[in-house]
Amino acid sequence: MMRGVARIETVAILGAGPAGASLGAYLARGGRRVVLFDGGKRPPILVGESLVPAVIPFLRRLGIEAEVASYSTFKPGATFLFDLDDTISFRFADFRGARTTYAYNVPRDRFDQSIRDAALRAGARLVPQHARVEREPGSERIRLADASLEAAGLSAQPDFVVDASGRARTLARLFDLPTVTGDRRDTALHAHAEGVPLLFPGHVHTGRLEHGWAWRIPLPGRVSVGLVMDGAVLRECGDGIEEQFDRYLGEDPALRAWGPVKRVTPVVKYSNYQLRTLRGFGPGWALVGDAFGFVDPVLSSGLLLALNAAAALAGAIESGAGDGALRRFESGVLRHLANWHRVVGYFYDGRLFTLLKVGEIAKHGRIGRLLDPHFNKHLPRVFTGEAINGRYSIGLLDFMVRHALAGNDPRTLAVR
Repeated sequence: MMRGVARIETVAILGAGPAGASLGAYLARGGRRVVLFDGGKRPPILVGESLVPAVIPFLRRLGIEAEVASYSTFKPGATFLFDLDDTISFRFADFRGARTTYAYNVPRDRFDQSIRDAALRAGARLVPQHARVEREPGSERIRLADASLEAAGLSAQPDFVVDASGRARTLARLFDLPTVTGDRRDTALHAHAEGVPLLFPGHVHTGRLEHGWAWRIPLPGRVSVGLVMDGAVLRECGDGIEEQFDRYLGEDPALRAWGPVKRVTPVVKYSNYQLRTLRGFGPGWALVGDAFGFVDPVLSSGLLLALNAAAALAGAIESGAGDGALRRFESGVLRHLANWHRVVGYFYDGRLFTLLKVGEIAKHGRIGRLLDPHFNKHLPRVFTGEAINGRYSIGLLDFMVRHALAGNDPRTLAVR
């Protein structure tokens, strides 16, 4: 590992998505020479269009909040749908102790471009191709291939390489790093549509289906719709993903209740929604964003994980990228991923929905009125991302889903 490094001067970043580009912006602002390699052709739409409030401070730090707001939909809260006529809605402004009381639903192509532009304004250089990396024989060191060095205008190897290649996971695959995956193997079909009804303007809507669950994310002029379930169920709806998407919209009772819906984009397919790489750095390199790990999109945590990790890695590199700094970065990201992974599990096994329903009833009683301000300060802010790493807040949620369901069987509200 790297010991005694006084200053990292040149950094090569493999990928210019939100994690890589925001990292590049921070490092370039600090006077480092940053090269962003990005030759990926992105699909027309991407998962991760709904932000949580904890993302907003990163947009401010990057200097792009006003720009993002100009093309996005203001997001004041969230709505959960247990069944056709059984819903709970929340406004972020009602959460006690909230530092940020709103978020945005973003067109991902424009959002990603805003972050890349921030990196370029800071002085990072974008190389529009994939970097080729090679493992030095007999070691865990890597080097850029000569062609990549030339394309980047570098006369020598960079001091540090960051893998922000997303789910390509370039370095994790190169070194065969150990991973932990989630229990479910769902498939998500995702498209934009018109005519999709919303209960509350701007809210992300998350609802249970006969099989799996669906999201509705309001964007300017359209709504992002995602169907997440066992792939075998979707295959029964047809051979192609567009046939599967359209047919399931017309067959599930909760989706039929929307009325006529017009799909206006192709359908995109995603799978493998939870993975954590158990090592995040090595001699002269580190992982960030999805290249390090990702969780199920149900609670809109993906961009928070990416931007938070990028800021943490920037701090580690600025301190010299010694073992201690990188180990703290690694443990922080792994803790963040594990906490979201656990909370996502509460969604799928029904304990989250059950706790929400019990809490709505209990807060109107005498004891509930006394305790509600305390719970309102800690529990909701786990889901907005502000308290996901707070030991007390996440511990309180763990306790409540185990001991405060008032005898209700959570399997009734589990996602099948």
